[in-house]
Amino acid sequence: MKYSFITVEGNIGAGKTTLTNLLAQHYNARTVLEEFADNPFLSKFYENQQQYAFPVELFFMAERYKQLKEMIHTKELFQSLTISDYLFTKCLLFAKVTLPEEEFRLYQKLFDIISSQLPFPEILIYLHAPVSKLQANIKKRNRTFEQNIPDEYLFNLQETYTNYIKQHNIKTIFIDASNADFVNNPKHLDVVLNALEKDIESGQHYYSLP
Repeated sequence: MKYSFITVEGNIGAGKTTLTNLLAQHYNARTVLEEFADNPFLSKFYENQQQYAFPVELFFMAERYKQLKEMIHTKELFQSLTISDYLFTKCLLFAKVTLPEEEFRLYQKLFDIISSQLPFPEILIYLHAPVSKLQANIKKRNRTFEQNIPDEYLFNLQETYTNYIKQHNIKTIFIDASNADFVNNPKHLDVVLNALEKDIESGQHYYSLP
């Protein structure tokens, strides 16, 4: 494995954590996983986005920063590869969708101060699925506070993610996850593993699943 830090990203319900854990098993890698359940504002946010958007995003940024800083300072003796199921920049991307302009400007100042202290992954795996697939996955995993997420919110996040990746020319394995089943279909996981073995220099590289 030529990489030491890989990130799996995608919209809500895209299957980020599932793929991260499968890749970590395959490569005997350390994982850094989003701890969304610890955010005391999250369920309140889905009930009233306008009131709770700023505290929910601020809490997520603080927790992600803490996790990634610990990753830097804690070197695993037998695990040279780390795989995370989130990009730190997602803080800014979600905030751009959820916060009003003045609050977003303040949030961005805080983000800019701390983001420079954190490592950026050498390659990004982005799972892209239609909103109908995301909603089906959200229903299937049955987290109570997620059951009424509007399609429009998911569309906005999807657009914000893809625009960011393309505008910054991030080295990305872009997976069409419309029919993804990484757990039960080994061929789907093989597509990702084979892509990681290729010599990707820059830009976005698109893959479909069989």
